[in-house]
Amino acid sequence: MSKTEENIKAAFAGEAKAVVRLRLYADKAMDEGYPQIAKLFRAISEAELVHAKKHLKNMKELKDTESNLTSSFEGEKNVSEVLYPEFIKTAHEEDNPIAALAFTYSRDAEEFHASLYKKMLDHFAQERETEYYVCKVCGYVSDGTLPEKCPICQAKQEAFFEVK
Repeated sequence: MSKTEENIKAAFAGEAKAVVRLRLYADKAMDEGYPQIAKLFRAISEAELVHAKKHLKNMKELKDTESNLTSSFEGEKNVSEVLYPEFIKTAHEEDNPIAALAFTYSRDAEEFHASLYKKMLDHFAQERETEYYVCKVCGYVSDGTLPEKCPICQAKQEAFFEVK
């Protein structure tokens, strides 16, 4: 990999992190009663997303929808089957139960994400309409029905939001 390719990859990672970080900063500003500051964070987050998209295209990772689904499925499987189990193990070894629980929730949610990608891949040609509900506590995604409680973290129905 050339130095420029490494730089593009690093730039994408930095911009993608900024998008998420700024969106969370905006949420916090709203919670604290600062709507104009929240708006600024959201605006700059959108600008960082423009940068991230350019870098992702330069990395040649933005492909056709079927390829993007396949790549997303494979990524979720890797994260849930390889990365998070190691993170959980290390957190337990270092006596950090809060991190271990967060990693466990993430691992379990990533398994569900992979199954949703797989389901969509299996029925790719017959695109179907469905609603998705996301648990704000652990990231579980429900396909089609709003659960009474989260199957991963047991959060109540109120902890879910519908993806529009």
